Amino acid sequence: MIRLRPYKEKDAETILSWCKDEKSFYRWTAGILGDYPLTAERFQKVNDLMAFTAIDDNEIIGFFTLRRPGESFDELRIGFVIVDSGKRGKGYGKKMLLLAMKYAREIYGAGKVSLGVFENNEPAYYCYKAAGLQDIVPDETETYHILDEDWKCLEMEILL
Repeated sequence: MIRLRPYKEKDAETILSWCKDEKSFYRWTAGILGDYPLTAERFQKVNDLMAFTAIDDNEIIGFFTLRRPGESFDELRIGFVIVDSGKRGKGYGKKMLLLAMKYAREIYGAGKVSLGVFENNEPAYYCYKAAGLQDIVPDETETYHILDEDWKCLEMEILL
C-alpha cells in the first residue's frame, strides 16, 4: 500500500537515480532545480517546498512537491513528480497523485490542485489524466527553452 511521508534528505540519492539521461531530467525539473546532473546537495532546494516521498512497503517509489501559487491554500500546485523508473506504468504515479490531492484537500483545505507538464512528456500527461486532472487553456502558454528546443507546458487542474 502506497503511503506518503515528508521528504528526508537521505531520499535524494534514490530519487535522483531515477533520471537516467538529460532529456528525462529536464522533463522532470525544467531546470528549475539546477543543471543536469543534479547533485543531492543541490536537490535540497526542495526543502523550501512541501516535499513528499511516496513509499510502498518502506521502499521509496515516488516523489513530488506541493506549493502555493498564491497567498492562500485555496490552490496547491503539484511539482517535480517522479516515480521509480523500474515501477513506471504500473499505476504508482496515479495512486501517488490521488494521495497528494487527498492530502491537499483534507490537510490544507485546498479546493483546487494544478500542475504543468511538458507536451513532450506523454507518459506523465496520461498519468495525470488518469488521476482526474483536466486540461485547461491558460491565457498564455508557458514555453521553456531546453536543450536547444522550445518545450511548451500544458496546464492541468482538478477541483477538489
